[in-house]
Amino acid sequence: MELFNLKDHNEQVSFSQAVLKGIGKDQGLFFPDHITPIDNIDELLDMPLVERSQKVLRHLIGNDELPELETIVADAFSFKAPIVKADENIYALELFHGPTLAFKDFGARFMARVLGAIRQDNHLTILTATSGDTGAAVAAAFYEQKGIDVVILYPKGKISELQEKLIATLGKNIRAVTVNGIFDECQDLVKTAFDDQEFKKTVGLNSANSINISRLLAQVCYYFEAVSQLPKEKRDSVVFSVPCGNFGNITAGLIAKSLGLKCRFVISCNANDTIPRYLTTGNYEPHKTVATLSNAMDISRPNNWPRVEALVKMQGWSLKDFDFGSMSDADTEKTMQALYKKTGYVLEPHAAIAYQLLSDNLKEGETGIFLGTAHPAKFKADVDRILGIDVALPKALQDTVALESKAHNMDPDYNTLKDYVLTEEGLK
Repeated sequence: MELFNLKDHNEQVSFSQAVLKGIGKDQGLFFPDHITPIDNIDELLDMPLVERSQKVLRHLIGNDELPELETIVADAFSFKAPIVKADENIYALELFHGPTLAFKDFGARFMARVLGAIRQDNHLTILTATSGDTGAAVAAAFYEQKGIDVVILYPKGKISELQEKLIATLGKNIRAVTVNGIFDECQDLVKTAFDDQEFKKTVGLNSANSINISRLLAQVCYYFEAVSQLPKEKRDSVVFSVPCGNFGNITAGLIAKSLGLKCRFVISCNANDTIPRYLTTGNYEPHKTVATLSNAMDISRPNNWPRVEALVKMQGWSLKDFDFGSMSDADTEKTMQALYKKTGYVLEPHAAIAYQLLSDNLKEGETGIFLGTAHPAKFKADVDRILGIDVALPKALQDTVALESKAHNMDPDYNTLKDYVLTEEGLK
């Protein structure tokens, strides 16, 4: 698989090199300059999840790399991703049946196993920023993995208590860092670290954010899984509504479309509406990030947007092909209450935004699928308050509630972070 730096096309790498590097020169993202469609999509959709995913990922990565791929996929994708009817002609793709109850389990588990296969004897340090679910999935995926240390940055007080518990209570090779700031500042620290070539080499730096191509490719697979569960007569008119933060999830969906999946997309955002405003006015003007109920979407400068634009250009599509929108917290709450009253389906805030904007943009004859990216129990306090119910905690959350946080706190200062990483690893 040939991948190019979107900021410097002269930097060309293989899939394995891209996974190890994470990000290219000048903070450029790695991405292919073409995607070959898959023949016989109908046959592919009739396969079970693991077998289909093996074929999709082998097609993307190629036959010359990662001989362990099929074993990795079977191990990583060990849980279901069911679609559940939530309303008339609208289904939820429930991506929260993995170990940390969030869609990030797909990408994080795949990436962890790929890195384990290709790192050889090199020590790696995973440095990643999270606005919620990435950190938990990465922590679980890499926990106690030999030769890999993990540092997870997240904005203090701006992720849910249960999300934080899943990140900050493990210890050992997983180090949680609360940053006195917003997610974008956490993300900037990661980018700065990758620009520091001496530091990068010293600690074997890598990132598990969706900037890493392995994460994105893993997520392509569940779009096929969603469509495969529909009756055959509904498979040609599917609309996916994706709750968008860093825009990795929708990039994966667009790769699936490039491979031949017949679908279109709704870009669903909260009050951090940089992209909806850009698609409306043509002016890219990020505002200051604001905290919302849907905290994983509280990102004003989405890292993966350049990949979306590159893919749109590559395929000869138009940004005008997207439906899009944004919602306030007040409207998010109303949506959660209305659907629960109508059908009994329990939405958490991210899924609520995706559901509502899908409902607003669904045309006659289309089948809608919105992505349920996290279990409602991960936002128990808000869901209980809004819906007047008592959401039961799955065992994965029950086991962490009483555990003590091991998180370290710091200001959003790169030198402070650098000293922390070097000192903790005994390299200073």
